[in-house]
Amino acid sequence: MAEQRKWKWADDPNLNKVELTKLEKDGLDVIETIINTYSKQGYDSIEASDFDRFKWAGVYQQRPKDGHFMMRVRIPGGILTSDQARVLAGIARDYGRDLVDVTTRQAVQFHWLTVESLADIFERLGSVGLSSFEACGDCPRTIMGNPLAGIDPHEVLDTRPIVKELEQFFLLNRDFSNLPRKYKMSISANVYNAAHAQINDLAFTPAKKTIGGEEVIGFHVWVGGGLSAKPYLAQQLDVFCRPEEVVKVAAGVTTLFRDHGYRYKRTHARLKFLVADWGVERFREELLKLTGELETRGEDLLKGWNAGYFYGIHEQRQKGFYYAGLSVPIGRMNADELLELARLADEYGDGTIGTCNTQNVLIRNIPAEKVEAFRAEPIVVSRFKLEPNTFVGYAVSCTGIEYCNLAIVETKARMRALAEYLDETVPLDTPLRIHMVGCPNSCGQRQIADIGLQGALVKTPEGMVDAFDVHVGGTLEDARFNQKLKVRITADRLGPFLAQLITVYKEERLEGEPYWRYVERVGIEAIQRQAEAILQTA
Repeated sequence: MAEQRKWKWADDPNLNKVELTKLEKDGLDVIETIINTYSKQGYDSIEASDFDRFKWAGVYQQRPKDGHFMMRVRIPGGILTSDQARVLAGIARDYGRDLVDVTTRQAVQFHWLTVESLADIFERLGSVGLSSFEACGDCPRTIMGNPLAGIDPHEVLDTRPIVKELEQFFLLNRDFSNLPRKYKMSISANVYNAAHAQINDLAFTPAKKTIGGEEVIGFHVWVGGGLSAKPYLAQQLDVFCRPEEVVKVAAGVTTLFRDHGYRYKRTHARLKFLVADWGVERFREELLKLTGELETRGEDLLKGWNAGYFYGIHEQRQKGFYYAGLSVPIGRMNADELLELARLADEYGDGTIGTCNTQNVLIRNIPAEKVEAFRAEPIVVSRFKLEPNTFVGYAVSCTGIEYCNLAIVETKARMRALAEYLDETVPLDTPLRIHMVGCPNSCGQRQIADIGLQGALVKTPEGMVDAFDVHVGGTLEDARFNQKLKVRITADRLGPFLAQLITVYKEERLEGEPYWRYVERVGIEAIQRQAEAILQTA
């Protein structure tokens, strides 16, 4: 066990209980304890204070806290090798009841693990260069990126080396293993904001600037984004960051969060609250004290937002090669299906698989002469489709009450059933993104959806039943969060309600008008009237 640091805030009497626990024992120290003690002695040997520290190992207690665990595996930048995919599939088969989830942060998630299995899982992951460590906890988590990095015709720079450098710098770095709260980074040079910059604590997006007569491609820097119950959009600093400065800037921003972030109330401990209080000008001034001088902002190269979707067969930057964007409904698959993806990556591509923040996957580097055979693969035709139906293809869901201790309603199966119902009831030829979450923490990122559904409970004569609050008009194209309608729909009425709401949009939309733009044009009051009229006639 490493020597415990003496942090500057250690003697503050106002620290919350979690902070006091972290001062007693660094979260990273639990990894050694799991391997050497708990995995050998079993669940009953786990000290109560260590359950929260399990997050630093990437592990949470699974609902209903009966001895089973969820594990999140870091996929830096959202790119896996086929060998890594096979190891993940083996873990799911041997320990996770055959279940694999792709998350909205490009990670892979397992369920049904026991503490006895964790040491072997850590070893298996490490054998192929993967890790679950710090995928959870008050530390820098999985680094989001562009799953097309290196092959993307819409990127201005290959970010794979930078993601690798960031991962190596932050992973298991005890200088940053005790942050005030979770901390999320993204970096992408895709001009369509593939990594959702505005909802990350720290994000890097493509930019250019003429310096000393030479055009330099680099990044603009965003800080202070985040969702949960009080969502904030990240703000851009007046900084231009060269590629070789990314790690230095990331370390500086993270240091500011570590040393100045709030440690009194857990609900007020994210970087977004510090940025909101300081403002971006002061934040930049404090950052420069750590990094030294940085160039001021250059020309922003972002052109829009693709919402993280890449469906279909598309030409890569490399002439004669293509990538395939596949749909994984609600991000869930089994071990055999993941093995099939590994086979496809080897047989048709270069042995790499992309994981998307839309819970989908990519196969990269398919030669032109293999494209038609790839299209005909049975799993592509029947399961992981290149062109999914609209609602199934643009549905996102968190884990929900099935496994999550924070959720209050079931989401995964319900979101899929809802999407299938809408595809049958309201055929639509344009994407309409529906995100479902089981609690305000918003792992399913409902705030940026065209229609965001947040779980709730309502009292009926038969007792409490599942229901959903409905939010409309979210986007990162012209960034704004969706707005809540003054309705709460019981789960059994949700499908018919949304079908009618979407039908009105379908009839009134302008040509090519996405739902969020329609909401902007007609106004939230008009959508509210539509909702009330639907409920009155139901």
